Amino acid sequence: MGCSQRMIKALVFDIFGTLVDWRTSIARESEILLSPLGIAVDWLAFADAWRQQYQPAMEKVRTGHMPYTKLDVLHRRNLDIILSDFAIDHVDETTRRELNYAWHRLDAWPDVRPGLQALKAKYLLAPCSNGNISLMVNLARRNGFPWDAILGAEVAHDYKPKPIVYLSAASALDLAPEQTMMVAAHSSDLAAAAAAGLRTAFVARPDENGPGQGEAEPSVAVDVSASSILELSRIMNHPDLTA
Repeated sequence: MGCSQRMIKALVFDIFGTLVDWRTSIARESEILLSPLGIAVDWLAFADAWRQQYQPAMEKVRTGHMPYTKLDVLHRRNLDIILSDFAIDHVDETTRRELNYAWHRLDAWPDVRPGLQALKAKYLLAPCSNGNISLMVNLARRNGFPWDAILGAEVAHDYKPKPIVYLSAASALDLAPEQTMMVAAHSSDLAAAAAAGLRTAFVARPDENGPGQGEAEPSVAVDVSASSILELSRIMNHPDLTA
């Protein structure tokens, strides 16, 4: 790492896919809530369909076609769409509301908690996610994420990859963009963060969207590339990186 990278004071993290396994968690929660109603579908396909509505919903906010709307609300609108698409739109309101909160019950990848704990000794840590604050708090409490702050879309009132989301995360910590490192398993996220002036770290999640259906390596230039959050902690905590 170059000299300027020794000045990194904070790491901010993408959450969905990078730190938590949204796909199998959503499939599990959907089956738990819907199978007692006599519903049987391909639960992983159901999770995938719900996730596929994610970017189109946020794009309406990013392009100004609708005001900032937090992700819980967008997820609920998306759920209504896919229940109809799967011909199971007879699901009652109480179940829909509980199922929407499945996004608050996602499980972390096994390397995440120990990796974050190792990083916390040296760096400020925070999410920089499109998820709203209550969602981030609940995922942190469920999985033991040791955040120093909750940052991201609800603070910026916009969605990644808009520059304001990355810049507001750095600003909230009273840091310059170059003192802040964005950590993600998605090259597009890291490219946008780098364009905003942040340092970048890629973490491989090759099975995020199913076996072999994630990014095993970055497709853009990054400052650091790691196979896990634990490996990232070993790289970032190396004595040679002490400012």
